[in-house]
Amino acid sequence: MSNSSLPALPASDRPEVAARLRDALLGAAFTADGLLELLGAPAYTALARSETVPALRATRGDTPLETLVRLFLLQQPVPHARVADVLPVAACLESGWLVSVGTDEVAATVDVRPYGGPDGEDWFIVSDLGCAVGGAGGIGSREEGVVLGVGGASTTLAGITVRTPVSAALDLGTGSGIQALHASRHATRVTATDLNPRALHITALTLALSGAQAADLREGSLFAPVRDDETYDLIVSNPPFVISPGARLTYRDGGMGGDDLCRSLVQQAGDRLREGGFAQFLANWQHVEGEDWQDRLRSWVPRGCDAWIVQREVQDITQYAELWLRDAGDHRGDTAAYEALYDAWLDEFEARKVKAVGFGWITLRRTDSDAPSITVEEWPHPVEQPLGDTVREHFDRIDYLRAHDDAALLAAHFRLAPEIIQEQVGLPGAEDPEHVVLRQHLGMRRATKVDTVGAGFAGVCDGTLSAGRILDAIAQLVGEDPVLLRDRTPAQIRLLVEQGFLEPVG
Repeated sequence: MSNSSLPALPASDRPEVAARLRDALLGAAFTADGLLELLGAPAYTALARSETVPALRATRGDTPLETLVRLFLLQQPVPHARVADVLPVAACLESGWLVSVGTDEVAATVDVRPYGGPDGEDWFIVSDLGCAVGGAGGIGSREEGVVLGVGGASTTLAGITVRTPVSAALDLGTGSGIQALHASRHATRVTATDLNPRALHITALTLALSGAQAADLREGSLFAPVRDDETYDLIVSNPPFVISPGARLTYRDGGMGGDDLCRSLVQQAGDRLREGGFAQFLANWQHVEGEDWQDRLRSWVPRGCDAWIVQREVQDITQYAELWLRDAGDHRGDTAAYEALYDAWLDEFEARKVKAVGFGWITLRRTDSDAPSITVEEWPHPVEQPLGDTVREHFDRIDYLRAHDDAALLAAHFRLAPEIIQEQVGLPGAEDPEHVVLRQHLGMRRATKVDTVGAGFAGVCDGTLSAGRILDAIAQLVGEDPVLLRDRTPAQIRLLVEQGFLEPVG
């Protein structure tokens, strides 16, 4: 791949310059908190939409922080003398972080954006100029090798990733290095791959400028750069999942037919995972006429893996085509050319009998169980990020339920999970509610309808009595045969445990 039309990048083999630059940025409060205080919430939020006018208005002064915002975030030339008061200008010019403009100004060669780590770390994400907001933000760049910064997809994947200490982590399609940066906090060794050599260069800059450990950077597609004998405790990927006719834009277009890239990524991950290891991906998948989309995704899951697949959104093919044509800025060009591209997208979908496209999360966990669990569900409702612990706990509960038959379940003790509330729904003044809903206010924020027995059971669960003894007491209260109640209730208990409403005790 050629990136000859893109500007030269700063040197990635000058860690001492990156360290001096980092110290200068932090010294000027060029951080996520510092920007919010300087710009105010409206202008700060506008930057995430690639709108710069409010930030330009808020940085008319000459403080060090205003200088850095104009230089690195707004890509404005700044007088050399002003920058020299804040940064090691000579070193930044020599190593390529800055270039001279005209007779007395300098400009940045890359976008540098403050990014707050999960434990308050002050990190910096490097990306190509004008491309700080990754994903379907309408950056309008048709450059094949352009490298985007942080977008909604990036932060979503970072939020759902299981964050337990591991020996080895793999970031496939690293882009600007966001996932590798997060992994550096809890992985002894981080490997990052990308088809685009420019992305690997920028990942090295992101890690160095953030003060993180260097990663093992490898060029190639998907698992191609990984040796046959290499396995990992964690694999993450925000791949180029867009289903499009052709592969114009490396950062987003899969380049394979339909959703084959995402399918291949998932199917190949199983052999690369160590026992108990997680692989977590964002993906698009086709909804094909005459085919159940859930069955399609179940067929992707490799042997020897549990899976939890969550569909977060579905778009019809016209919405989907319009979204990604706008992402590339095609709607701002020649009308006839835009219509021809739109027509080509619809031709591709029609040929494959695709009626809609789904988007969501795929999590695999390597297991030695003879009966792997595969959960495929649709959940378009709001969730409470970060969800890494929620994802890990889901698979812990799967292990628990797999190890407990109905008799063991009735002998077990449970407690109602924290932050669960009970809602009674019915007509005002009615003696009994029409139904009862249990609702979570953390994690997936699920809600589930339960019958009178289920509501009573959940309400009593505090870990002191076994499930069987609670059911016997309920049977006596409602005048039901306790044997029959014990027979029919374990399925409801299993559902409440699987979805996180009840937690096993001991």
